[in-house]
Amino acid sequence: MPETTTDPREARTLPETLNEFQSAEGHPHFRVDLERIRFSPFYSRLSAVTQVISQAGAGLAVHNRLTHSVKVAAVARAIATHLSTRRNEHGRIVAELGGAHAVVVQAAAAAHDLGHPPFGHLGEQTLDRLARTRFGLTEGFEGNAQTYRIITRLDEHDRPGVGLNLTAAVRAAVLKYPWRRGQGGDRRGGSSKFNHYAIDEPDVRQALAAYPRIEPGQQTVECSIMDISDDIAYSLHDLDDFYRAGLLNPATLSAEFRTWHRELVRLRSLDEAALVADTRTPGHSLELLWRQLRRKDAWIADPDAFAEAVAKVSTEVIDGLVAEPFDGSLASERSLARFTTGWIARLQSSIEVHRHPDVRSGHVSLSRQAWHEVAVLKFLHQRFILERPDLAVYQRGQASVLERLVDGFAAWLDDLRDARRAPRRLIDLVDLATDDYRRLARDAPELAPVQAGADLDRRARGRGIIDYVASLTDAQATSLDAMLAGRTERLWDAGQGL
Repeated sequence: MPETTTDPREARTLPETLNEFQSAEGHPHFRVDLERIRFSPFYSRLSAVTQVISQAGAGLAVHNRLTHSVKVAAVARAIATHLSTRRNEHGRIVAELGGAHAVVVQAAAAAHDLGHPPFGHLGEQTLDRLARTRFGLTEGFEGNAQTYRIITRLDEHDRPGVGLNLTAAVRAAVLKYPWRRGQGGDRRGGSSKFNHYAIDEPDVRQALAAYPRIEPGQQTVECSIMDISDDIAYSLHDLDDFYRAGLLNPATLSAEFRTWHRELVRLRSLDEAALVADTRTPGHSLELLWRQLRRKDAWIADPDAFAEAVAKVSTEVIDGLVAEPFDGSLASERSLARFTTGWIARLQSSIEVHRHPDVRSGHVSLSRQAWHEVAVLKFLHQRFILERPDLAVYQRGQASVLERLVDGFAAWLDDLRDARRAPRRLIDLVDLATDDYRRLARDAPELAPVQAGADLDRRARGRGIIDYVASLTDAQATSLDAMLAGRTERLWDAGQGL
């Protein structure tokens, strides 16, 4: 793997923005960043981490976190390349704010999902609950915050203590929610989303200092591009999976969309409580989506744009793509490829640049119409896949796996007679978290959960356990669960990588 000719630590402190390197798309610092992420075992691990439905659960090759990240990087690179070559007002705004370097956005896209734990968003919610209830970690767990912790602390390239030793540009471009838990306010993601824990705040401050023209709480331009690309890829490639798996029932989808259009006057007259109480009635969920958009994003939500987006998705997805079941034929593959390629190209061309964006938006955003269309595409997943009872049963079982792992490792480390035989990486991560919390209590006591002593070490141990479990693949989590319960005879190969 190529190396820079200078001390890699310098790459962390240089304010490397496009203003300084406009003609240097191959600038070695950024190239090394991208390659360090791609060569990371955390990146390889994403091939065995669930996106929405696991390959084991679906019985076919669906998107995983790695294939999703690869496609996000492709979309992001195209957008960044377009914006960085503009010679108009948008191009000037981008340059003034720090630039849109194609390699930086690729690196951020490659890294953006590194922190996702086993079993997708279900795993994220479970570890968040366990971190708070088992260990008193008020910050809990969040996949985006875990991503930042991985690239700056948990993963290592060639020296301890500096993570992958990435440039400020790439680290800042990963910060979709550049605040700690509860500090989001009315911004995008609100109080539930955040991008770093208190123990990682000094590194975040240093990264964002390279972008003095970016307002506090706002994404860098490169981060905005990565974030939009994530939305585009998620809204279309998960639809690809569900269509291939035969999980999108044309009749059910059609009933929802047609009823909403036909009975719009009546639906608008209902109070929200009535809609929530009967979401299974066709039309109700789509009306609830509109009200949620209007409530949270009044700055852009528009009833006419929403109605147009509903009509477009109804025509091109329900009456178009899914009306003909996927049968694995070459004709089906061509039809799906044309659909996906066409939508991505149109959404990529709908990008706008804003010098002073709304607090719930970024400097780079989708146009009003495209924003509504992405929201309706996401609705298809949320309403017709994520709410399926069979998926809920499957996910509850996966949550139990993670709960047993966290409790099992906590009990193991409590056993003074046998703690030394715990997995070496688990012990390393607990030691690392302990160092981090003690340093926080010393250097920034106002951010520390407690000041010192056994209680601080207990919380640090909890963070180390959560870090360890979150770093597993789906299969590793399942295998370790069986091993801890004594239910496996595959001792040696099942234990690889502990």
